[in-house]
Amino acid sequence: MHRGAAFLGCDVAILGGAMSWVSERNLVAAISNAGGFGVIACGAMTPELLDAEIAGTKALTSKPFGVNLITMHPQLFDLIEVCAKHEVGHIVLAGGLPPAGSLDAIKGRGAKLICFAPALSLAKKLIRSGVDALVIEGMEAGGHIGPVSTSVLAQEILPEVADQMPVFIAGGIGRGELIAGYLEMGASGVQLGTRFVCATESIAHPNFKKAFIRASARDAIASVQVDPRLPVIPVRALKNAGTELFTAKQREVAQALDEGKVAMAEAQLQIEHYWAGALRRAVIDGDVEHGSLMAGQSVGMVRNEEPVAAIIAELMDEATHALSRRAA
Repeated sequence: MHRGAAFLGCDVAILGGAMSWVSERNLVAAISNAGGFGVIACGAMTPELLDAEIAGTKALTSKPFGVNLITMHPQLFDLIEVCAKHEVGHIVLAGGLPPAGSLDAIKGRGAKLICFAPALSLAKKLIRSGVDALVIEGMEAGGHIGPVSTSVLAQEILPEVADQMPVFIAGGIGRGELIAGYLEMGASGVQLGTRFVCATESIAHPNFKKAFIRASARDAIASVQVDPRLPVIPVRALKNAGTELFTAKQREVAQALDEGKVAMAEAQLQIEHYWAGALRRAVIDGDVEHGSLMAGQSVGMVRNEEPVAAIIAELMDEATHALSRRAA
């Protein structure tokens, strides 16, 4: 983990997963202040909103933190400029391969670039392109997910690339013993999102937190694609009425696509906007029936509301004890 911590500039190589509406200044600063590495979820923010969010985070912590940007954001390069203005040291780019020019724009301004690698072939391609670190995230994670489990991806990718750059593992991690296992396999650290949702410092609505505390792993299900002509990246969330609303939304968008009312790019953007709105209804407004309760399968290990520092300390204690037992 020393390698990952040195790369991030923090004490403990635990990145906060970027969760829209949840990973804002309060939680991000709390994670960094506790020795981890907080990451702002830019999501659909405008450059002006991101500018304010970074400034707000800097007011709460003097420790390093990063910003997660989405490749499909129409103002991606403006957002990169905002990060450069604030001298953000690490940018996590999610949503696919870096668009043309984005890698140079990020690294040219002195930031380190972290990208997601959902397959070995893509990991190798990203390494060749010049990224500085990788996140391997499996289908157990919350929010947008791929088709392969974390454990399989880790076994496939770590032996091939872990000696070339820092690699962080994400998806389904709820205890320190698993962190220890991935470190032994060559990972430089981990990324956790779901585990931090019910942190005391998280601004998530009390109803949202209660839903997490009540949930078991099997309650966090992946969304279903309705129309094969409208490829939708699956999203893992707690099952509720909002799950059915998303199915209806897909049918509505698919019909508009059939009738020529929208182009494919616009259709997919409508889907993304749906998720952003549905997530806000749950996280901020507390509508846990009709909003989106994005959660990873580790939600069953979220049992109460507690400070970020306590969560990180518990994870590290569990990891340390696990490694000590193996060394004995």
